[in-house]
Amino acid sequence: MADIEIASHRLRCVLSTQGGLVWRLEAKPGDAWQALLRPPPDGSDRDPLKAGCFPLVPFSNRVEGNRFLFDRTEYRLKPNTPWDKHYLHGDGWLGDWTVEDRGDAEASLSFEFQGEPYRYRATQRFKCEGVSFRAILGVTNLGERPMPFGLGWHPYFPLTPTTTLAAPATAYWTEKAGWLPDTCTSVPEALDFKYPRALPRRWVNNGFEGWDGAASIVWPEQRMRLSIETAPALSRYFLFVSDTHFDPHYREDFFCFEPMSHSANGHNLPDLGGLTVLAPGQGTETSMAFLCGAAEDGG
Repeated sequence: MADIEIASHRLRCVLSTQGGLVWRLEAKPGDAWQALLRPPPDGSDRDPLKAGCFPLVPFSNRVEGNRFLFDRTEYRLKPNTPWDKHYLHGDGWLGDWTVEDRGDAEASLSFEFQGEPYRYRATQRFKCEGVSFRAILGVTNLGERPMPFGLGWHPYFPLTPTTTLAAPATAYWTEKAGWLPDTCTSVPEALDFKYPRALPRRWVNNGFEGWDGAASIVWPEQRMRLSIETAPALSRYFLFVSDTHFDPHYREDFFCFEPMSHSANGHNLPDLGGLTVLAPGQGTETSMAFLCGAAEDGG
């Protein structure tokens, strides 16, 4: 495990080869440094669940029953955490990444997985430039047969009493037992982020559809705004707000806004829910950019 520090004159970032994590990310849009991602605890343990952000590869979230049928073949997955019966968020966030290249303001990492049913090579490139931070995540199918792949990120953002989110969507998935998506329906008013809206102070664990790939978060207390853009524009995101029933240590101090290339449990949807079928040797990639600035009058 190694930490990698990259920075611009307005951004500073700590990456970790353990999990390919963005461990810490801070910006200086004005006179003081501010956390863009949830600050991690002190110590040497690079637990991805304590990080600022981790990659989702070869796909995001869960597959119901840890099984799916693709190309007339049934595939099974095994749980990869002790607390969830599902194979969760892929392998990249739990693996050891290799440093391919690094400089003062940018770094590249890679990760190869030779398991079942997925075999692939993932890459990440990070760059700090002024008040802009960009992450590019890619995956190449190293297996001998076509397989459905997806990409995404799992950022943890600071949550303050007046934090707002704007991220327009046209539909969302209700939740059922096992933290699984249930029914795709219209977005309820309390979760409609077509315009800036405060985050609910209750359990939220839902996927959203029909996103345009751009979002913004405002922290009025810090008079700071974060713009998020994905390219090519991703059409899905996942929103998570914890509670003390799930996590007794939760203090309403973070939320997760997760850009995703596909729907959760897309493997079991008729159209694969946006997953991309990659032939052997074929790859795909997507990028996520953060642009930090001042929020005028806290808005």
